[in-house]
Amino acid sequence: MGEAAHRYEETVPLEYRTQESRLNILGFWIFLGAEVALFATLFATYLVLFQRTGSGPTAAELFEVKDVLIETLLLLTSSFTCGLAIFEMRRGRMSGLIAWLLVTLLLGVGFITVEIREFIHYVHEGATMQTSAFLSSFFVLVGTHGAHVSVGIGWMILIIIQLLQRGFTPKTARKVFIVSLYWHFLDVVWIFIFTLVYLLGMVI
Repeated sequence: MGEAAHRYEETVPLEYRTQESRLNILGFWIFLGAEVALFATLFATYLVLFQRTGSGPTAAELFEVKDVLIETLLLLTSSFTCGLAIFEMRRGRMSGLIAWLLVTLLLGVGFITVEIREFIHYVHEGATMQTSAFLSSFFVLVGTHGAHVSVGIGWMILIIIQLLQRGFTPKTARKVFIVSLYWHFLDVVWIFIFTLVYLLGMVI
């Protein structure tokens, strides 16, 4: 029985080898369900208020294709590099894991930098949260996503520090896997923002 359990553990990814880790991962999936509800509410609010621009600029007048494409490229590429980090973790390669996590971090920082610059540009154009219902819903939705990305960046930095201090353990592997789920979730949310906010705004 002990040998069978050992063989089972060898075939299961490190992050799933303890009951605590499995329960934590399940709990995080439940947390992501709550996050889905949060963003669904923000999207619904935005779509209701989308054309209530008052005397302020419309989405078509405000949005710039270049910045949106740069943000999308940075964040979607970071999802790919985050996946490569998990691949390296499954191979037991600490150097590869750390390297791809750092690349993911840099891409995330680049995304936040472009988004902050975009927001500052809008404010200089007179487009603030107080300008119209449309802009209020826009800044809340996109800003909430940006805040989540910022949290993910800080979280990933802390996990890298733990990896360097403690190495590969079921606990550190679990933390890497969970932050990767969080990061991929934010990428999926951005695809909806890109489509329902920016593309729709530029077309209508």
